[in-house]
Formats: sequence, C-alpha cells, structure tokens
Amino acid sequence: MQPVTVFFHSGGYDAVHQGLSIAASATSLGREVELYFFWWALERLVKGPLDEPDLREDVADQMERRGVPTLRQLLEVVRGSGKARLFACSGSLAALGITPAAVEPVVDQVVGWTTILQRTAGVTDRFFV
Repeated sequence: MQPVTVFFHSGGYDAVHQGLSIAASATSLGREVELYFFWWALERLVKGPLDEPDLREDVADQMERRGVPTLRQLLEVVRGSGKARLFACSGSLAALGITPAAVEPVVDQVVGWTTILQRTAGVTDRFFV
C-alpha cells in the first residue's frame, strides 16, 4: 500500500496541527506516512513554537481545556509510531537561510523536488496543508 503523503507549506499552527493529525490517524491505522516540509511549515518545525498555539486566545484556551494535543505531542506520536518519515525541502532551506545541520535533529532527510516527485509518483492519499 502506498504511504499517506502530507505536504506542509503553511506554518500556521492550525494547518500544521491538521497535517500532523492526519499523519497520526494514518499511523494509528498502520499506514506508512511521508511528511514533506516547505517554507513556513519547515521554519515552524525547526524554530517552533510547537507547544503554544498562536491562535485566537479563546480557541487556544478551549484546546488546552479539552486536552487537544500540541504540535510537539502529535509529532511525538507520529515519530514514535515508527511508520513516518519526515523530509525537508532543500530549496526551502536555502530560501530561509536554514542549514541542513539545523534540521538534522527533526527530519530524516533533506530532499529536492526531483526526489519528491519520484517518491510521490502515483500516490493517491495526498494532503496539502
């Protein structure tokens, strides 16, 4: 079975949360997932904040009271599943001035578009956030 693929572009807390929720759900079903981080999502992954929602205060308070997991918690679930691979876009790194060494602790591999296109060819379960 092909992996579930999530492309993260927006660094908004809500978008990254949605993408990681998709990944966590897929891994809980035993599916492999591939997560590709670009631009602002890559910046959030590397530089945070992962624990504090930068949402409207009333929404952030409700999330905490309801026990909605933070980005860091979702990322731990996804990584802990052993079914996920995280990729950083080399072009986004260059554009943002982030070094490959800065992303080594949080991604499995830095890749360019040629690799991304090869890895995702024919994948039908694709999500863009």
